[in-house]
Amino acid sequence: MTARTRLVWQGGVARLTFAVGGDLPVSLLSVRPAGAGEPAAPPEEAAAPPLVELQALGHGRFPGSHRYADTTVGARLRHVGHEESADGTWAELRLTQRDDVSGLVVTSVFRAARGVPAVRAWTEVTLAPGAEEVRLQAVTSVVTGAFLADAGRPVDGMDVVCADSDWVAESRWRRAPLREVGLVAMDPEAHHHASRSRFPVTSRSSWSTGERLPTGAVVAADDSWALAWQIEHNGAWHWELGERRAGAYLALLGPTDAEHQWSTVVTAEAGFTTVPVSLAVAAGGVDEAFGALTHQRRALRAGRSGPLPVVFNDYMNTLMGNPTTAKLLPLIDAAAEAGAEYFCVDAGWYDEDGHWWDSVGEWRPSATRFPGGLGEVVARVRERGMVPGLWLEPEVVGVRSPMAGRLPDEAFFQRHGRRVVEHGRYHLDLRHPAARAHVDGIVDGLVEEFGVGFFKFDYNIMPGAGTDAGGCAPGEGLLAHNRAHLEWLDALLERHPDLLIENCASGAMRMDYAMLSRLHLQSTSDQQNPLLYPPIASAAPASVLPEQAGNWAYTQPEMSVEESAFTLATGVLGRLYLSGHLNRMAPEQLALVRAAVAVHKDLREEIAGALPFWPLGLTNAAGPWVATGLRAPEAGGGTLLTVWRRPGADPELVLPVPHLRGADIRPEVLFPGPGTGAAEWALAWDAERGELRLTSPESGPAATARVIRLR
Repeated sequence: MTARTRLVWQGGVARLTFAVGGDLPVSLLSVRPAGAGEPAAPPEEAAAPPLVELQALGHGRFPGSHRYADTTVGARLRHVGHEESADGTWAELRLTQRDDVSGLVVTSVFRAARGVPAVRAWTEVTLAPGAEEVRLQAVTSVVTGAFLADAGRPVDGMDVVCADSDWVAESRWRRAPLREVGLVAMDPEAHHHASRSRFPVTSRSSWSTGERLPTGAVVAADDSWALAWQIEHNGAWHWELGERRAGAYLALLGPTDAEHQWSTVVTAEAGFTTVPVSLAVAAGGVDEAFGALTHQRRALRAGRSGPLPVVFNDYMNTLMGNPTTAKLLPLIDAAAEAGAEYFCVDAGWYDEDGHWWDSVGEWRPSATRFPGGLGEVVARVRERGMVPGLWLEPEVVGVRSPMAGRLPDEAFFQRHGRRVVEHGRYHLDLRHPAARAHVDGIVDGLVEEFGVGFFKFDYNIMPGAGTDAGGCAPGEGLLAHNRAHLEWLDALLERHPDLLIENCASGAMRMDYAMLSRLHLQSTSDQQNPLLYPPIASAAPASVLPEQAGNWAYTQPEMSVEESAFTLATGVLGRLYLSGHLNRMAPEQLALVRAAVAVHKDLREEIAGALPFWPLGLTNAAGPWVATGLRAPEAGGGTLLTVWRRPGADPELVLPVPHLRGADIRPEVLFPGPGTGAAEWALAWDAERGELRLTSPESGPAATARVIRLR
């Protein structure tokens, strides 16, 4: 029996410590920032969770439970070697284990970007020569108990931070002690087993953020340490926290058999690779944890960022899927005067009779809506100095569409030999060459014919568990389609490198970093009530980069100055996503829109390097006051705030800004500025407390907002 040793790997700013050997599986003991000192050992290092857990048919778990822990294959894995490599940007560690009983060979891959306090990980599974095929039912991308090793605390001293999400109710974050979410205290010695309880979080089907978010954190109760994560997959996933006899574990997975009807066979010729995940570590609480993930997201997007234009979209609270030449031309002129740089014609441009939902699929411009052709509209967009864009839902074909008969059954999701139908649409299976050729032809044709430089890719259905076409499990078919979808996007952007693409799925129902590492802009919601948007916009940077967070700013001519400032401010510190009947506005109203756009343009490069923070708390219930902030990564850099006052709010608010405590600060309102007709707010900075006191007019309007800089 070999001795248990430690393997320390320095990747970027993150340092990982593994326990290796000792006739035990490899364990990830610690993820720490460089220079933070050596981690404390878990209570029983030999009882730390295995780095990889595999549920395989014929092998199972011991003891039995619903958890992705205690798998017999995971317990039998033994270290056989590791290798390190690096290039100018990324460092990589490949750590290999083998199970001699099943013949499975497992390689855990860790990649870290230079200067980033995070690591990306996934698991590759192959079969040793001569071994019989194995059907996998679940494979973890990574398992760790690092938060206990680093914090030096038992489960009782840790909280979980996670979020629910739904259509027009996205990103609802909460925080609770691990003991209150299902990790029930028990006596493992008396029962000779660890607890079998867990805190599971699952997303099903192809809306990766339709019910829950694939992002979370474990935070020390005193906010002294945090480990954050995200699962980077555009389909089904699962994560869970559980307790072992000596401490807790975090398991991150893609689809599984129990939750998603997924399984796959590993043979000598065909292995399996899990979905990637990221772990980020911070010496602090919630804000620091998501700041670390923000660094990681920018590293994942390195080389793909592109420009940060202001996009006007005609949909939200404006044309609402009913565009015509007559309606669009004056709107194009007004958007240009307001400072928009791209103009997107949203849903309906292909519709002839007003009943397009279940007939989409050909994606040809309507002749009745555009008597002079869509080219007339596109030409006006270009004449006004903007780049034309179109809404498209490429992954679906309506049941009444001619394309439903032209494409073979094999080009669509199927179950038991029949096409899957959801909400009047068939779902294309991008594993099939006919489906790929169809979507390639649509997008390439629109780019070539109309010079489209921006697409809003929407996605409004879910196909259930997946497709069993070709004899696979439904979840296996869905995963293969998800990966084919990403390959299609990569090829599309390689053919059209200047094309910008918005990621939209009924708002933000597929807001993951499989998609967002590739695409440029994320719609954060379909929320049409401006009073309900601030909590969504404020929370969005926990899931998506501020410079990708497309927060709708849909001011209307019937709004007062303060109401317009309220909705425009919602977009200023993200990616200002402009809409509204600007063509009906009086000159002074359009001037206010122009002012918001100008402030956003002045700030957008700063936004693209900033880290989010939440002065009123990310996980606190949204009240009549809502606030979000961006701060420069380096000490002494700039700080920006958006503060919304909603109906029922007191006129005064005290905002904690702890990272500026002791600093000499001059606060100023950036938007709405002087001369806009907006009321003046009093701003007072308390350096000793690190607090900003805001005073708005006591008799002021029910809804108003300000964008503030702390210099």
